[in-house]
Amino acid sequence: MQDFTNYTPNQSPQSSMARAALSSEAIFFQRIYGWMFAALAVTAGLAFVLSTSTTWLNLMLSGGVVFWVVGLAPLGLALYLSARIEHLSAGAIRMFLLAIAALFGGTLAVLFVIYPTAAFVKAFVCTAGIYGAMAAYGLVTKRSLQAWGSFLFMGVVGLILASIVNMFIKSGPMDFVICIIGVLVFAGLTAYDHQKLRVIHFQVEQQGGGAEMMNRFVMLGALTLYLDFINLFLFLLRIFGRGND
Repeated sequence: MQDFTNYTPNQSPQSSMARAALSSEAIFFQRIYGWMFAALAVTAGLAFVLSTSTTWLNLMLSGGVVFWVVGLAPLGLALYLSARIEHLSAGAIRMFLLAIAALFGGTLAVLFVIYPTAAFVKAFVCTAGIYGAMAAYGLVTKRSLQAWGSFLFMGVVGLILASIVNMFIKSGPMDFVICIIGVLVFAGLTAYDHQKLRVIHFQVEQQGGGAEMMNRFVMLGALTLYLDFINLFLFLLRIFGRGND
């Protein structure tokens, strides 16, 4: 990622060009957040609807093929997307975003049964607070967060491996540690990804990238920020709902 320390659009703009750049960046993030919130709405809406379906809940709670497909499909789609991102259009990335949002909705439907409403409320409030604070930090800091990238990526890989191991040993203390680390990792990714998106926008503007390129990064940004938010929420939900596991 490009060093961000030399790009300081937060300073008071002194020219029409600077004001235009700042406005363009604001529109860029408005579009990203619009699609991110749309994906969150799909997840929440589908989770609520499916939580009222006895058939769906029985399929998921039985631990059969449906459970594994719904549970692992988002990771598979995300890995495929990362491998093919250079060849996908904005429309294709949009379909991936909505598909992943729908799959997470199917998973959350089961969590409505497992965890009490209070745990969801606490997790959502804390997620919104942490996410908002880290997003703001990523957007306003003049310090380059480039060095965070490899560390946070290793953190995500470690979380996946530790979670797989704990599926077999079923250790409560280990699960708690995984959740704490998960919150820290995805809080860090929230700040890192916001700054990375600012740098991407700046680079596309400087290189004269067309509308299609900008649209691709809007959708990729929406998917990235959606995954940061939903994973942060899920780790916090596991923490607040520990008494009901």
